[in-house]
Amino acid sequence: MTNATDFLVTRLKALGDPIRLRIVALCSQGECSVSELTAVMSLSQPRASQHLKQLCAAGLLERFRDGHFVYYRVAAGGEDAALRRRLLGLLPIDDAVFADDVRRLQALRGGSVEPGADASGVNRALHRSLVALTVATPLGDLVDIGCGQGRILKLLASRAQRAVGVDIDSGARRSARAELLLAGLPNCTLRQGDMYTLPFEDGEFDTAILDDVLDDASRPIDAIAEAARILNPEGRLLLLEAVKADDAADFSRRLARWCAQGGLRLAPARLIPSKNPEWLLAVATKQSAADAAA
Repeated sequence: MTNATDFLVTRLKALGDPIRLRIVALCSQGECSVSELTAVMSLSQPRASQHLKQLCAAGLLERFRDGHFVYYRVAAGGEDAALRRRLLGLLPIDDAVFADDVRRLQALRGGSVEPGADASGVNRALHRSLVALTVATPLGDLVDIGCGQGRILKLLASRAQRAVGVDIDSGARRSARAELLLAGLPNCTLRQGDMYTLPFEDGEFDTAILDDVLDDASRPIDAIAEAARILNPEGRLLLLEAVKADDAADFSRRLARWCAQGGLRLAPARLIPSKNPEWLLAVATKQSAADAAA
């Protein structure tokens, strides 16, 4: 048999149990902890752990630690990623049993999302400006550094191929994880991380956001350089910062200097709104060898 056939047989065997099928369907909607799975599906922890071990061995789920908690999510990478997506695409997520599981998980994490609600406090003009940046240039693989409770991830994740939120605060990550599930954004994941030492490979992302973290940073140039490290050569760094109207121009100058020292070329910053601004939004890209020489 071919590798593709072996892959299919192994995964079909793993999905042949109704409980394991429900676990995979639930984890395809958002990363889940063992305690959440046991509560939602009325399983004992040993039984849930046994099923999870089999699903991880089959390459359908992956396990990761976030602080004191262990979470499971549908495996995204690897050479079998395309085959896995095709197989999981067959899951009838609107099946009544699967839908009930998702509703129970949403209730466990804190209720439901109100249509049109914006818990982030980010104004509409900023939303429009951020979304406009995705029109001409797709986001691709996106990382939001300093994601907090996920306000920007909620806005942009549906436009990204993969979206990762990074925050050092475990409480913020728990809140963001709940918000993203409630918002129906299964392509998102949350990671513990420090903006000075991000847990990613060089060139892993197409778009990175430094999300309102630089003004209070002790080493802003190092944070910018670390964000640049995980961007591919054609990637973009979005710089978003809350500003006071009387400090906006000065912060723009500091930001330009930091980016230059971090090896990035900064486009002119946009103040939002233009009169009495509350936010600054700018885009930086990597300098080419010719730019650096000049």
